[in-house]
Amino acid sequence: MKVWKQAVVSLFVLGTAATLWVRNFPLAAQFLERAGIATAAVETPSAGRGTASAAATHGQPPVVLGVAATAARINDSVSAIGDGVAARSVTVTPYVEGRVAGIDAASGDYVTEGTALVRLDSESEEIALDRAHLTLDDARNTLARDQKLVKSEALSEVELRTAELAVSQGELAVRDAELALEHRTIRAPFDGWVGILGVEVGDQVSTDTPIATLDDRSHILVDFRVPERFVAQVKVGAPVTARPLSRPDLDLTGTIVTVDSRVEADTRTLRVRASLDNSEDMLRAGMAFSIGMNFPGQNYAAVDPLSIQWSADGAYVWTGVDGKAKQVPVRIIQRNNDDVLVDAALAPGTMVVTEGVQMLRTGAPFTFEAEARPAGADEMGSPAPGAAMPRSRI
Repeated sequence: MKVWKQAVVSLFVLGTAATLWVRNFPLAAQFLERAGIATAAVETPSAGRGTASAAATHGQPPVVLGVAATAARINDSVSAIGDGVAARSVTVTPYVEGRVAGIDAASGDYVTEGTALVRLDSESEEIALDRAHLTLDDARNTLARDQKLVKSEALSEVELRTAELAVSQGELAVRDAELALEHRTIRAPFDGWVGILGVEVGDQVSTDTPIATLDDRSHILVDFRVPERFVAQVKVGAPVTARPLSRPDLDLTGTIVTVDSRVEADTRTLRVRASLDNSEDMLRAGMAFSIGMNFPGQNYAAVDPLSIQWSADGAYVWTGVDGKAKQVPVRIIQRNNDDVLVDAALAPGTMVVTEGVQMLRTGAPFTFEAEARPAGADEMGSPAPGAAMPRSRI
C-alpha cells in the first residue's frame, strides 16, 4: 500500500477512535476544553433518557436530574472497652477469730441485709453475757436499797452515787457481752448474692479469712475512658450503649453515673462510670463490655452519593447558578448509606446534579428534568405535600 493511502487510513482510524472516546468517556470533553480544543455538545447514551437526547440533538440546553442538598449533623462517637463490677460488692470476713460452728447460707443464695451467713462457736461469749446480767441485777438491787437508806438519812449521797455508777458499769458490761456474742455470727451487710463459700463447719478462721463474696448485681457498673476532647460533652445522666463481649447479640442501654474529676496526664483520657440495669440478672461482675457514646457534631451539607464527581483538583458537585452549570468543590466528611456529608458552599435546598453530568460544561446553560419530581407526586406531576426528591441511579 502506498504511503498516502496508509496515512489516510491511519487518520480515519484515529478520528474514529477520538470520536468514540469523546462520546463514551464522560470527562473527555472537559479534558479537551482545558486543553483549549473546542468540542460540540456530545450526547452520552443513557437508558430511559429520551428527553436529554432530544434536547442535545436539537441544540437545546441539556436536561439533567438532580436532588436538593440538605443539612445534616455529623455523629461523633466514642467506643471503649470497660470491665463490669457489681453495684456493691464485698468479701465477707469474721470480726473475731474462732471455729465455724454452723453455716446458715448456701453458695449462690440471694440474701437480705442482716441474714446470718456463718456462726462461730460462742459458748464463752454466752457465759460472759449471763455473768454481765447477774452483775447488773446485783448493782440494781444495791441501788434500790441505797435509795431507801438515803431517804432515811442512813446513807450519804456519795455512797448513793457509787451505787448508781455500779449500775451504769453493769449496763455497759451487758452491752459489751452482747456485742461480743453478736460478732460470733457473720451476717450479710446488704442485699445481694452469695458467692462460693470458702469455709466448712469445723474450720478455724481469723479476721483475715474470706468467708464468702457478696454482690449486689441489680445494676452493673462499667468503668471506661474517653478522650479529653469530649470532657465538656460527658455529663452525668447521658445515655450509653453497651454490648457484652461474650454476648455480641445482646444490646443494652445505660446511663453515666460518675465522671472523674480530672484527666489523666499519661493517657489524656477521662475516667467515666456507667450503670447498666440488670433486673433480668443476665450480667455478672467481671464481664467485659463494649461501650458506645454518641455526641452531636457539626452541621454539614448532605448530597446524593451519585452527585460526587472527581477531577485532578479533588471532589466536586455540579449545581446551577442562574441556569448555568457550576462546579462546587467539596470535602467529604462522612459517607452514609443514603447520603454523603460534605464541607462545601451548598445551602439547604440547592439542587445538585445526580445524572447527566457528562453533558455539563462550566458556565453553559442546562435545565433539571421536570419528570424528576418528588416521590408521591400525583399523575399530573404535582408533588405530594412533604414528599422528598427521589434519588436516581444511573
